[in-house]
Amino acid sequence: MSDWPHAPVHRLSERGAYMVTSGTYLKKPLLNSGDKLSLVQDKLFFLAEEYGWRLQAWAVMSNHYHFIASSPEKPESLKVLISRLHTETATTLNKIDGQTGRRVWYQFYDSRITYEKSYLARLNYVNRNPTHHNVARDPEEYDWCSALWFKNKADTAFRKTVENLKIDKLNVYDEF
Repeated sequence: MSDWPHAPVHRLSERGAYMVTSGTYLKKPLLNSGDKLSLVQDKLFFLAEEYGWRLQAWAVMSNHYHFIASSPEKPESLKVLISRLHTETATTLNKIDGQTGRRVWYQFYDSRITYEKSYLARLNYVNRNPTHHNVARDPEEYDWCSALWFKNKADTAFRKTVENLKIDKLNVYDEF
C-alpha cells in the first residue's frame, strides 16, 4: 500500500521517543490568551499520562505546538491521543470564541527519533521554541514551555549537554 500523498505519514509501530508538531488551521493564532494556551497544555499533560506517553519537552504557542515524548508499549496510541487533544480542545476553544463548527487544528507531524544526538538537539529546540518565535526573551519565563521544568528537573551535566547542542541545522517542520 502506498502512502497518501496529501497528508503526513504516521508510522507508529516502534517504541521510542517521538517528536510531534501540529498547528492551527491556516496557522491562525487561535491560542491568543493564557487561558487558551493553558487549556491545550493541560489537556496534553492529561492525555499523555492517560495513554502512557512520558513527556520530555513541550512548547505551546499561539498557532502551534511541539512535544517530545517516550512511547508506551503501544506507540500507535499517539493517533488517539492527538485526535482527542484536537477534538476536545477545539470544542472548548470554539465555545470560548463563540465559533460553532470552526476548524481549529490542521494535521500533525510525528517522527521517531533514532539517534541520541538528534534527540538531545530536539529537546533543546523544543525548549527554546518560544525564543525562536519571539514570544519570550527567555524560554524559562514562558509558562507554556518545558524550559523551566527542564532546568529544575534535569541533571546539571545533562542539561548543559542539551543546551549546548546546535539547533540551526535541524530538519524540524516549524513554518509558523
